[in-house]
Amino acid sequence: MTQDKIRKTDVALVTTLGAGFWPWGPGTAGAAVGVLFWWVGALLFPYSTVWWGTLAAIVLVNTFSVPAINRIERHWGEDPSRVVIDETVGVWICLLGVPATMEWYYILAAFLLFRFFDILKPFGIRKMEAFPGGWGVMLDDILSGIYGLVVLLAAQVVLLWFAN
Repeated sequence: MTQDKIRKTDVALVTTLGAGFWPWGPGTAGAAVGVLFWWVGALLFPYSTVWWGTLAAIVLVNTFSVPAINRIERHWGEDPSRVVIDETVGVWICLLGVPATMEWYYILAAFLLFRFFDILKPFGIRKMEAFPGGWGVMLDDILSGIYGLVVLLAAQVVLLWFAN
């Protein structure tokens, strides 16, 4: 069997355009770049467009990332730290909970909540890593993003309740 070459498009995708090569906390860099992409979209488009665009990006990027990660793992090994597209997708999930007012502190909270769950991996998140290949890489961050989203939405409900 001939060894295949690494596709530049796979490297660009799985490293979130190179953020995964950041030497100090590549996962945090991948999530930060994800927030930056989202924030630029929020500056350019109305909230509903950003929300639906984020949802579409999550589905689309996840669809292409899983096979790209499978190909990359043949060269870089299992779940390499340079692969950070999972953090990007995970933080986007959490950002779905930012309200239409788009205050900066909700964006920061989404980022911090995602990283909290991604780093500590409580409540079954770590078990997602047992899935094979690209799915194992992506699913723990997807679940971390979902947990962060739930906490962010719950915090907003509590804040509204206390405000009334």
